[in-house]
Amino acid sequence: MGLLDSKVALVTGAARGIGKAIAIKFASEGARVVIMDLVIDDAAMETVKEINDAGKAAGTPGEVCRAYSGNAAILADAENVVNRTVEEFGRLDILVNNAGITRDGLMLRMSEDQWDSVINVNLKSAFNFTHAAIPVMAHQRCGSIINMSSVVGESGNAGQANYAASKAGLIGLAKSVAKEMGPRGIRANCIAPGFIISDMTRKLGEDKMKEWEAMIPLRRGGTVEEVAKVALFLASDLSSYVSGQVINCCGAMNC
Repeated sequence: MGLLDSKVALVTGAARGIGKAIAIKFASEGARVVIMDLVIDDAAMETVKEINDAGKAAGTPGEVCRAYSGNAAILADAENVVNRTVEEFGRLDILVNNAGITRDGLMLRMSEDQWDSVINVNLKSAFNFTHAAIPVMAHQRCGSIINMSSVVGESGNAGQANYAASKAGLIGLAKSVAKEMGPRGIRANCIAPGFIISDMTRKLGEDKMKEWEAMIPLRRGGTVEEVAKVALFLASDLSSYVSGQVINCCGAMNC
């Protein structure tokens, strides 16, 4: 018996990185998983294969994973993905709003496009999918919504005003949804990762990574799998009385 047996999960921005790790973890615990990304390319199809393998290893009968393309920043695309998820799998129990980008720059030089693109992908996309998923979850009288925020959303960061604002907005969104939808059995929470080892952070170079790790009390970066474990906790009944909260996964970087 897995922690997510008979559950259906939708993870945005799941072709790679943290979203991919979460989708695989959910499948390994018995969930059927829909992944959504802007483009379903070869990397995304490899993710689908890994999710299917994890689901089959967990003993999940039938189809384990579907992959849909779409622009998370467009409400109609989000509604389409949610509707297709329910058509294919009959329900939606877990939504992970993970789609995100960075367009870093000092506030003095930040362009309107840098601001708008980050807010649209990181924050508006979460509104879009939450707005589309809530009627389904409310009808079921259960559901778990998980927004992928960041320690930057709590503390800010020079050169990332747009990113920090979008991640802070995800916290406010989750807390508001938790209060509005709690009477319908819907929980909403945030995960705030710190410095996580990924393809994106590896591009910083070894020296910069060591500099970051020296500022972390645990003296290392986190892994995408460690973030996925926190997501599993929030998605499952292990956190059945946890709602409106932010869980930092940062090695005490932001305590």
